Amino acid sequence: MSETIRTAVISSLEKIFPNDNLSEKIFTHFSMLRNERFHFQIAVQAHRGDNVRFAIESPLSEYCRAFYVKMMPTGTNAPKKSDDYFIAKDKKEYPELLEPIENNEIIAAYDGYNTLWVELFSLNGLPADEYTINFSIEINGAQEKTAVQCSVINAYLPKQELIYTNWFHTDCLMQYYGFTAFSDEYWRVTENFLRRAAEYGMNCVLTPLFTPPLDTKVGGERPTVQLVDVTVTGKHSYSFNFDRLDRWIEMCHRCGIEYFEMCHLFTQWGAKHAPKIMARKGGKTVQIFGWKTRAASKSYKCFLAQFADAVLKYIDENGIREKCLFHISDEPSGGMIRTYKKASKIVHTYFKDVKIIDALSDFKIYEKGLIKTPIPANNHIEPFIGNVPELWTYYCCVQAEKNVSNRFFSMPSLRNRILGTQLYKYDVKGFLHWGYNFYFSQYSKGLIDPYKVTDAGGGFSSGDSFVVYPKEDGTPLDSLRLHVFYDAFQDMLALKLLERKIGKEKTVRILEAECTKPISFSEYPHEERWLLETREKINQAIQNA
Repeated sequence: MSETIRTAVISSLEKIFPNDNLSEKIFTHFSMLRNERFHFQIAVQAHRGDNVRFAIESPLSEYCRAFYVKMMPTGTNAPKKSDDYFIAKDKKEYPELLEPIENNEIIAAYDGYNTLWVELFSLNGLPADEYTINFSIEINGAQEKTAVQCSVINAYLPKQELIYTNWFHTDCLMQYYGFTAFSDEYWRVTENFLRRAAEYGMNCVLTPLFTPPLDTKVGGERPTVQLVDVTVTGKHSYSFNFDRLDRWIEMCHRCGIEYFEMCHLFTQWGAKHAPKIMARKGGKTVQIFGWKTRAASKSYKCFLAQFADAVLKYIDENGIREKCLFHISDEPSGGMIRTYKKASKIVHTYFKDVKIIDALSDFKIYEKGLIKTPIPANNHIEPFIGNVPELWTYYCCVQAEKNVSNRFFSMPSLRNRILGTQLYKYDVKGFLHWGYNFYFSQYSKGLIDPYKVTDAGGGFSSGDSFVVYPKEDGTPLDSLRLHVFYDAFQDMLALKLLERKIGKEKTVRILEAECTKPISFSEYPHEERWLLETREKINQAIQNA
């Protein structure tokens, strides 16, 4: 039986449980590029209630930020149809929440391993050199020491060109914190959460021109977050004011958001109805469209024709047409072709010369020519590869078969991070996920406490509906999964940098050198060691090129 390790540096790909055996998981060295956010962990054996203090001794210490990894409860571990590539499907909690550490001190919450998550990053770039990062740990007065070697390579990751949107739900923030739409507090908290999303790779935001008709039960509604002011000026006649949209775009630009994903113009799952749209009419604010409005009705088509003219003029005047993406309806399936076809014709008639995208995984629907930029789920992407002008992909609650990438609590972090190599190899232009901060139960029936309910009230696997937690002060707390997901993007960018130096064919050859089969969306090695060592080879190739 191996000896219990009191303190050790562990890679970011391990999800460390208090009762783990870490004897074969020691992380001794790593390399990174100057502008990376590099993540690793320090596991410390302690008893619940122990006082644990630590110090970082290194020229890089000022660039290190530490978090305490908290276990979070799981509800649904996996969907009914799922493969075996999970940590487990019966655990009650997983390492998940990253709680910022103040004064380099924590009180151990668990008997066994308590984990510190360390992020090494400098906004201006770390000095290129060889370093030792020493950690001095004090547990109730007893001293422990550990260290890791770090090589900072004199190169920078290139700018992210992939468009990444993780649906941003301002109504969830409103309900959780109790403020009203477009109040000062609304803008403050929204900007806090949006800035964090941008820091970890998101460069496109779901923009609620109207209240997004997403994950809403038929006949139900979500809180109004409509950015566009509509006034009824006559029968089938409307005017539009974009002052709130101005403020939204200014905020997004401050946060580093480049692209605007305009909300869906028809309801989810088949485009049968209009979304909820509020307007001023006769001096009152009333709902003029919604579940009672047929999608292809004359009244809604008249509205969309006028709205299209106004919003397209607006985005042209603001110089953002090339940065805007429009939606028809989310996730149409084979039985919904008739209604989706009608909606598609309406949108393509009125919204000319803009990019129109939709989550759409049925290749037969795509073949009907209803949309130019489909976004298939990563477990349905194969028919689309090489057969679409731009390849996009997404995953969500049911992508748990064929070993495809996803980021549930119960999945290994490698399954989260492998996405980066896949996005690179297949030259994917965009990635979509639906849950940055969805704090409602499924179908938006009510608010949940994300610290207690992590599966949207049993609707989805834990970890599907959000990657940040709402702190009392109106700022987000990160999840371990958010950081690992960003590591995937950094892998993608490192590969792109190497490609610029030696070409794609040689880069892919290095990437797949230790693989028994070519990397695909379902085929890749499942060993953490493989990904870590491969990334080291990529870094060395960048340095030597």
